[in-house]
Order: sequence, then C-alpha cells, then structure tokens
Amino acid sequence: MTEHMRIVQQEELGGPEVLRLIEAPRPEPELTQIQVRVHAAGVNPTDWKQRASGYWYSLPIAQGWDVSGVVTAAAPGVTRFAVGDEVYGMPNFPHRPGAYADYVTAPARHFARKPTTLDHVGAAAVPLAALTAWQSLVDTAGIKEGRRVLVHAAGGGVGHFAVQIARALGAHVIGTASAGKHELVRDLGAHDVVDHTAVDFAEAVSGVDVVLDTIGGDYLERSMRVLAPGGLYIGLSNPFDVEGVAAAATEEGRGVRGTTVVVEPDHTALESITALVEDGRLRPVVSDTFPLEEAARAHERGETGRTTGKIVLTLT
Repeated sequence: MTEHMRIVQQEELGGPEVLRLIEAPRPEPELTQIQVRVHAAGVNPTDWKQRASGYWYSLPIAQGWDVSGVVTAAAPGVTRFAVGDEVYGMPNFPHRPGAYADYVTAPARHFARKPTTLDHVGAAAVPLAALTAWQSLVDTAGIKEGRRVLVHAAGGGVGHFAVQIARALGAHVIGTASAGKHELVRDLGAHDVVDHTAVDFAEAVSGVDVVLDTIGGDYLERSMRVLAPGGLYIGLSNPFDVEGVAAAATEEGRGVRGTTVVVEPDHTALESITALVEDGRLRPVVSDTFPLEEAARAHERGETGRTTGKIVLTLT
C-alpha cells in the first residue's frame, strides 16, 4: 500500500493564498538517494519568487529547498549515511522544489550531517542562505585575511551568514542595515555598520575589495563606486543576469569586476559551514517559526522585507 504524506503545493501562480497543504504519495529514494523525514524546512525569498512567477516549472508546483531531518531510508549506492542519521541540506536545488513536506528524497551528497550544536529548526535555517554566502565569498571571491568586504542587507538571510563567514576568514567586514539591526550585525562580527536609511552608503564607504549585494536596483551602480581598483561586485538579486552585471562593472573604465552566483548543493562546503557552526563562529538567526500548515503566513511575513535572519517551518 502506498504511504502518503503532507506537502505544500500550488495549482496556480499568485500570492501566498495559492499555497495549499495536500496529501501526496511519499517519495521513495532511487539509486544514490536518501529519504529524509523532515523536522523543519527553511523559508527563502526564492520560494515566494517561485510561487509568484513559477520560474521554469510547470504547475502544480511544490515548495521549498531547505531541510533538516532524519534519514528514514537509503537506496543502493549511498555510502555517506544510514537510517537514523540526522542530516540537513538543500535537496535538488535548483530543480523542482518539495521541502515543505513530511518527507523528501534527494542524492545523499546534497546533505551533510546536522551540526550537533543546532536543533532541527536552527539547522533548517542554514543550507541555502549559508551556501550562497560561502560560494560567493569563498569560491567566487576567494576572500583572504585583511580584505575589505561590504555586505548589503547584513541582517537578512544571506547577509547575516555572509558577515560571519567573511569575519571567520579574517576580512574587515562592513554591513548595511537599518538602525534596529545594527546591534545584531555587530554581534555577528561586522566591524562597521552603515544605516542605509539615513546615509548613502556610497558616500560613507570606499576602498572595498568585495561587495555582496542581495538587493540590486540602484545598489548595483552605487556599489561599483565603493570598490577599490580590481574589486569584485557579486550580485545575487538577479543571478541569471551575469552579462548585465559584468557590463555594468566595465562601464566608465572603473577597473572593477562584476558577476553573479547561483547557489548549488555542495556537501563539502556544507561540511565546512558545519565546522564553523560547531566551533561557535557561525550561528543562524531565526526570527519566526510557523507550523507547516501555515506556510502562507510564513510567506506573508517574509515578503514584508523586514525579517531578521531566517523564517522556518516546523513539522514535528
């Protein structure tokens, strides 16, 4: 007899009201995959953007990519985990989502062992945002000790991880954030914090080696002005416009570079992130939790743009 589970799905594009909690067959793991009983699922801006636009998926569409849970089955070819292991990860991104559910299946190498110092709620807040920050700062920018790094929206999902990762790598970290988030951003490791609502950061900051920008819009052009010669701008608001960002960097002979990053599952990087968490040098900030059946409320909260850190759905 087919086992069933709960999953959040949408039959049409639109606002949070299109999200529905339905019953669906429980997925079974295929070769090299594990099945994970989800205890918590992270909520990310890419979720509500996908809900409204559909990206390239055909309807109906499930939701979510961040999970923390326990392995309940392992298919042949899995060597990293066994039933009962606690794991976390970003399964299947950027392919069809489905993490707002009681169970997910994905390649075992999309997961790492859950940090022992975090519960499932904290762990579910980490993968997509922290991997985005890691792949931007470590893999793309090659941050080294003494570099000056500017992180926009430093109190947000990706931003609050980027501040901590850059600081752990020995960088001088500058963050932009509203005044109410300054204490948190400093506590996370930023050396300087700029209130973007009170001053133009492009007038307050200069000589930056790397800018990590999750906002876009006019932040792109203004960020170019704060970069030192040879500096790198990384745009995350529209990661598919790599040519546009690169062209903006070369305008007027600025002598700087521009690129974008599309995050991908990476168990090796996630294990490095786990080490920072267990060493006390990186921690997730969870601003709100909602039960799975209130996924629409979680999206409503996230779309206000005023959250600090991450929102997480709980399933147990």
